[in-house]
Order: sequence, then structure tokens, then C-alpha cells
Amino acid sequence: MSSLPVVGAAMTLDELELHRGWLFEKSRDLELQSFVDAEILNGDWTPLAARARRLLDGHTGRLGIHGPFWGLTIASEDPDIRAVVVRRLLQGLEVCAAIGATQMVIHSPYTSWSYNNLDNNAGAREALVERVHLTLRDAVRRAEEIGCTMVIENIEDKDPHIRVALAESFNSPAVAVSIDTGHAHYAHGYTGAPPVDYYVKAASNRLQHVHLQDADGYADRHWSLGEGSIHWRAVFAALAEINSNPRLIIEIKDKSKIPASAAYLASIGVAE
Repeated sequence: MSSLPVVGAAMTLDELELHRGWLFEKSRDLELQSFVDAEILNGDWTPLAARARRLLDGHTGRLGIHGPFWGLTIASEDPDIRAVVVRRLLQGLEVCAAIGATQMVIHSPYTSWSYNNLDNNAGAREALVERVHLTLRDAVRRAEEIGCTMVIENIEDKDPHIRVALAESFNSPAVAVSIDTGHAHYAHGYTGAPPVDYYVKAASNRLQHVHLQDADGYADRHWSLGEGSIHWRAVFAALAEINSNPRLIIEIKDKSKIPASAAYLASIGVAE
């Protein structure tokens, strides 16, 4: 029996209809991305949840969702904006409770601007963490209640350690770390951040989720794996050194290439 990790994928419910056989074949992990928009969350999303439960009947892989993120920051200074973000996160967690999802992806508050400026103003680093705690306080409590973990995904993060420290500051099983390989590769190529495998090493066993996408270090390409310049053997060698069993989620633009991305990883002997 192969000891290689089995990759899953991120997709919408419509795409799940197309890839259901591939997903079920190896009990692959799934990240549903049909619950990110405000119109969905503010409306009656229960028919979508019922459809998800129907399509996933018999699925034994782990299930998560991408949480709401459009126009949101978990570190806003404005209490009115923070209230909207809190509501969106709680709405996302109610979706998780309804469909049995045990993970929700949220976005990092750190930017390339903050990398150079957090220490330019006294107390700014600590104030940002405090604002994130204010924003996530109710969501963390609800996530703990339903057995869900919010994983914080790097967006512009240049420092691979700072988001890990943020997750650890909650001292809760409901907050962990996600890595998006394309975002890390962008930060490496465009801002001089470390290579992608360094992000994995920095996260260590706090890492519970990985978005697998290929890129060129210039933009957020979301190419099929093998089409860009990420050093996948180094990434998977770093993953092999940790014990947290993160969900390895192919997240690419062309969903028709999801099986081909998994096949590429199998061809270089790192996953299946």
C-alpha cells in the first residue's frame, strides 16, 4: 500500500457534480467554495447545504469550506466594519455546522506593507493581534462548539512565522494555519520572502491545511500543478517532516485539470 499523502481539491457544488467520482475514489478531502459570497450568506443557503449533503452522501474524506473573504479583513480598526466581519464569519460557521464541515479557511491580516511598517510605529504589532482577537473572539467560541477549525491562509505574508504566532496566540484547537503555495511563491518572487517550503517548515505542526496551486512568482496564477515554477519536491519533503496531517487541497482555476494535477504529483512520486 502506498504511503504517499492523498490530495483533495477545492471546488463549488457544480464542480463537485463533475468530480464526485474522482473525490470518492480515494476518500479525498474536499473544500467547498460555494459559501463565500455575501449574497449567499445573507440569503437562504439551506438548499445549497441540502445539495451538499446529498452529493456527499457516503463520502469519507474530510470536509471544509472556504469562508467569506471578499472585502473583509480580520484586523480592521473600524468597529463597524469589524461587526460585519464577525457576522460573516459566524454565518460561515453556521454553514459548517449544517453540512458537517470541520474546517473553514479565513484570510491573513498581514500584508507586505505591514511587514515593513509594524515595527515602524510603537505597539502596532501588538495592536493588530488585539484587533484580530476582537474580530475572531465570537467565531472561535462558536467554532469550538461545533468542532470546526479556522485555518488562517497567507495572502501577502512575507514573514512565514508571524501568522503562526497569531494562530498560537489563541491557544485554541479552533485556530490553526493554512498555506497557499501560490501566494507564498508570489511573496518569494515579488517581495523577497523565503521559498514555499520554508512556509511549511515555519508552520510545522500548526499547519492543518494547504492550498496547492502552481505559479510563476509574479502573480496569483492558480495554474495546474506542474505548469509553474514551484519546487514541489521540496514542498512535499517539508510536509513529510510534520505530523499534523494537513488537508492538501488542489485549488486551481481550471477545475478540469484537477485530476491531472494529482497525476502530476504522482508522477514525481510525492502524492497521489
